[in-house]
Amino acid sequence: MTLHQSGIAAVAACIAFLPLEASAVTPDEVVHEAAELLSEGLNGREEELALDKDALYAIINGILLPRFDRRFSASQVLGKHWRTASDEQRIRFVEVFYTTLLRRYADILLEFDLGRVQVLPFRGDVTKKIARVRTNVRLHDGTKVPVNYMLVSRDDGWLMFDVSVEGISYVRNFRVELDSEIRATSLEQVIVRLETETGGGDE
Repeated sequence: MTLHQSGIAAVAACIAFLPLEASAVTPDEVVHEAAELLSEGLNGREEELALDKDALYAIINGILLPRFDRRFSASQVLGKHWRTASDEQRIRFVEVFYTTLLRRYADILLEFDLGRVQVLPFRGDVTKKIARVRTNVRLHDGTKVPVNYMLVSRDDGWLMFDVSVEGISYVRNFRVELDSEIRATSLEQVIVRLETETGGGDE
């Protein structure tokens, strides 16, 4: 591991093990907390991080991972294919899907002015299992973009599992895209393809 890679790993580890704020008990507070950390980590470094994707992915992974239900998100993407997958395939898909999602999400974040994120007040019912948190984010040219987050309630708090940008859901898009590919080939071949594209799914 190079000195540069060691530095990235150290930053990611430090962020990942920061405890969630005790006050972040509602869905919108979880999203607001993540948005603030993203702003602190990325603002002013967009050009640098656009050229250093490993550093970009490490920073975002450190913030997203403790607040994201990877297994639930992956199961939503696979749908009925999740039920027929082996335990080993499920584990591999969870890892490689999260890596793929992380990278797509990270790349679009560079277009946002994360210092100008408006998290709208949560109007839903916190006793329900699923919640949606709406936000407005401005691009660097001033354009306002709606970015919504879906969260699931767990024993240890709310966790994100989907992101929608301008009404386009990452989970829904992946589900449509991968379902047709799985039907044409197989789940195993899809997992292998994603693993190849992501370098094994390791961050």
